[in-house]
Amino acid sequence: MSQLKEFYEKEAVPKLIKAFDYKNIMQVPRLEKVVLNMGLGEAIQNIKLLDAAAEELKIIAGQKPVITRAKKSIAAFKLREGMPIGCMVTLRRKKMYDFFYKLVNIALPRVRDFRGISAKAFDGRGNYSLGIKEHMIFPEIDFDKIDRIKGLNISVVTSAKTDEEGKELLRILGMPFRN
Repeated sequence: MSQLKEFYEKEAVPKLIKAFDYKNIMQVPRLEKVVLNMGLGEAIQNIKLLDAAAEELKIIAGQKPVITRAKKSIAAFKLREGMPIGCMVTLRRKKMYDFFYKLVNIALPRVRDFRGISAKAFDGRGNYSLGIKEHMIFPEIDFDKIDRIKGLNISVVTSAKTDEEGKELLRILGMPFRN
């Protein structure tokens, strides 16, 4: 069992039950999935960028990414419907807990001038989204093999009903929120 999942079951669940006065253990919010997304608009001109990004995302997540395609054509960007423009990975169960632990304890502290993450990026239903400007904060990425710095979006989906419950869950699991 993952170290973070064990912590969730033994320590986080009792804290959440006490904080929100849940009557049933199934009401306690939990992590459902973590989605990593890399959008590459430059992939329209150079398809090799997409291959490199997919390989780097595979190294970060430990799982093969899916290539995402344009849903509609945009003439101003020379984009046609169905063209590959990004890649994404959905992590669940053990890989999700392992990635979340690595994100909170290893990757985020490596961000330059890091003072915590904003608590305003919740969606109203307890889910949190985070944008990272440099994917090189992850320890698996080799600096010498990187041709360009890419951004990365991370969405943490929880079973929480409100933002307050979702924030408390993530805070207990170690997410470093500002103030």
